[in-house]
Amino acid sequence: MTDTGEPRRPRRPAMLDPAQADELPGALDPALRDEVAHTTAAALVHQGRANADPDVVARLVALVETEGLDMVAELWSDSPADSLPGALWRLYVLREWVLRDPRTVAERYRMGVHAAPVHDVVAGVADAPGPEDVQAVADAVLSGVYAGDLAVALERAAAFCQVLATGAAFDADHLDDVDPAGALRTTRGAASLVRTAEELAHAASLWRAGRLE
Repeated sequence: MTDTGEPRRPRRPAMLDPAQADELPGALDPALRDEVAHTTAAALVHQGRANADPDVVARLVALVETEGLDMVAELWSDSPADSLPGALWRLYVLREWVLRDPRTVAERYRMGVHAAPVHDVVAGVADAPGPEDVQAVADAVLSGVYAGDLAVALERAAAFCQVLATGAAFDADHLDDVDPAGALRTTRGAASLVRTAEELAHAASLWRAGRLE
């Protein structure tokens, strides 16, 4: 292959989880990135919550499809979990993962739901969910950020992650005898989901207290 001399863009992973998202590169100066992250996050949330047009909300929900995950990562991926851009980044990463691999997400949700019934009620997923159901929940969570109670949207996403983490842990147990390496990856993914759930729940409490900025 001929080298054109142009910088190569990093390939996007076929399946994304919160741990992989942390590895996406960015190119902005840290101080500038922090300022841009907070400014853009506040502007998007304000625009969405001030506008009753469902088309505007739909465009905000589909931000990754229109702007690209790399662009969103450059803006928000380095933001602390207890900040508005950090919380938004985690919600968009979660939605992107669901859209990219809805069958795996739905399967793990079904595996985890009976062991985490309280979280299932908060997440609001259909009984015996299929790929379309988990995709609908991911969209509904982000819609709630811009056209509902943002704290409730964060809590719903946190509960969704908790159920998925439980399902992933069960999946790792099943894989342990036949694919130890896969079981280890799945266990790490479950731990990452638990951490994300805790971060989103904390962000929800900060929003309710008027301290998520």
